[in-house]
Amino acid sequence: MLQGLAPLYSAGTRLLVLGSFPGVASLQKQQYYGHAQNHFWKISATLLSPVSSEVLSMDYTRRCAWLLEHGVGLWDVYAACEREGSLDSNIKQASPNDFSSVQAACPHLQAIAHNGGESFKHAKHSQALGVPVYRLPSSSPANATWSFERKLQAWREVFKQAGVAVIG
Repeated sequence: MLQGLAPLYSAGTRLLVLGSFPGVASLQKQQYYGHAQNHFWKISATLLSPVSSEVLSMDYTRRCAWLLEHGVGLWDVYAACEREGSLDSNIKQASPNDFSSVQAACPHLQAIAHNGGESFKHAKHSQALGVPVYRLPSSSPANATWSFERKLQAWREVFKQAGVAVIG
């Protein structure tokens, strides 16, 4: 049984992005969106920084602090699961995370955004938090049908709806 990552959020979190479960590269690094081809960090840096390359060159700890400063938190819908490889379609015996503590920990929460279809299957759990819930196109490299620009536009709209200040 694989164990997921601890939540990354704070009292200032306005938007909580929920993935499904970390892929192999992310688990090995113990980092959200640790696969070099995943677009999450590039999308976030493009939306939130005038100089995205500065954000992308930060070490993981600094990037996480930077993300939290911008009101964006991260977690996954699954706390644990069995899976061969990184594809969501291979997830078996999944145990969902308990979202009951999110509202107390994030009093300024404005929205939940599910990063991809597998995560969005659990929208009923996140809807219980009483904030708008959105489905985002997956930032995963497996989502090759969406170009980076198309993903960026969809994510931009959700960031704006959640009151996260975006560039441009």
